[in-house]
Amino acid sequence: MPDRTEVRLAEYGSVLLGAAQLTPRDVERLRSLQTRGCLGLDQARSGWRLKADATVGILVLDRIRLVIEPKFAIPGEHLMRWLAYGLGAPTPLPATARRWATGPDGYADLVAGALLEQCEQLVREGLRRDYVRRQSLEPVLRGRLDVASQVSRRYGQLDQLHVRTFDRMADIWDNRVLGTALRVARTLATHPDLVRDLHAIADAFPQAPTPDAALRALDRTRYTRLNARYRAAHTWARLLLRGGGVTGLLTDDGMTADGLLLAMPALWEAVVRRLAAEAATPQGGRNVPSSGATGITVRGDLGSNSTFRPDVLLSLPGRDPSTPTLLPVDAKYKRYDRYGVGAGDVHQLLTYSAGYTPSTDPRAVIVHPCPEGHSHRVLEVTGPQGSLGSIHILGVHTLAAPQQAAVWIRSVLPWADW
Repeated sequence: MPDRTEVRLAEYGSVLLGAAQLTPRDVERLRSLQTRGCLGLDQARSGWRLKADATVGILVLDRIRLVIEPKFAIPGEHLMRWLAYGLGAPTPLPATARRWATGPDGYADLVAGALLEQCEQLVREGLRRDYVRRQSLEPVLRGRLDVASQVSRRYGQLDQLHVRTFDRMADIWDNRVLGTALRVARTLATHPDLVRDLHAIADAFPQAPTPDAALRALDRTRYTRLNARYRAAHTWARLLLRGGGVTGLLTDDGMTADGLLLAMPALWEAVVRRLAAEAATPQGGRNVPSSGATGITVRGDLGSNSTFRPDVLLSLPGRDPSTPTLLPVDAKYKRYDRYGVGAGDVHQLLTYSAGYTPSTDPRAVIVHPCPEGHSHRVLEVTGPQGSLGSIHILGVHTLAAPQQAAVWIRSVLPWADW
């Protein structure tokens, strides 16, 4: 691998790159990411102006290694914990129990290490094997004789036989996608011990023809009791194989790149969905769809109808057990522990509260990350005719365990007085 210059910038930051630092292939890949809102790229007088968005991580280009750091000072271990929580995957081993280590910016190393841990466990338990159809040349008859090949290639000779067999082998797609992801991880990892261990374990897994083929196989995978133990490893493999094509946590609609980019707003939305569900369930609440009969629709404008959909819509038990109350919850990846809530978000949440909650007490909830501790404040919006609604602003401590955060949210959700 050629030596690459490391370029670092903060989330939403920008950097000026020289014209010689980006190859035409790099520009094409960055333009592809730009069309999906991951970053911005503009031509400047002396080169290129690269502007980061809310997507963070590492992107390995031909001449530079781009590191986009998150604006929140979340150590890698804690970010990994929230990532595992949002994806519903098991949390990797703590640093004291593993052989690999990471630096403050080693998010790619963290995901590669999580994949390594799961693959090592699969090897210890024994890789799954299944019947695979093979065509081979054998000295004795095994399986079925391939008459057409025998006649056209051996011209009637019987010293070697073209046969078709079904053998139990590890060369199946469940293992191929992991072999491909391990090889991708080796190009992203920076810690020498981690790179060595990835090299060692990769030899135990077959490889798919291309990363795209592995991704298509992952999209087709259905889990049963036979391959359920592969689910966690496939989760981390999917993140690595998506590479620079991350527009949501588990979506991909374009070319991939050598990198690991995390769309932080999408990650936070996934976290809040699970936090809200775990907070509401013990009290008899549940998540309900915010579309269809429970959607807010704007009609009569030019063009097609538009909709308002909160990230989470909770159905909570009210005073009358037969009439549950709806509570809209929106995930905001913003520092609302330091700055006031923007007017656009106030308007959005007031629309949610007017559409879903009782007219006598309209309310909605914003959940945002807060590195310095849990926080809770209430915005009261009033007009000449009285109250328009209240907005509860919940800051979740990102250094706390997700399960602890769910308990805290349960204690401050505004259902106690409904």
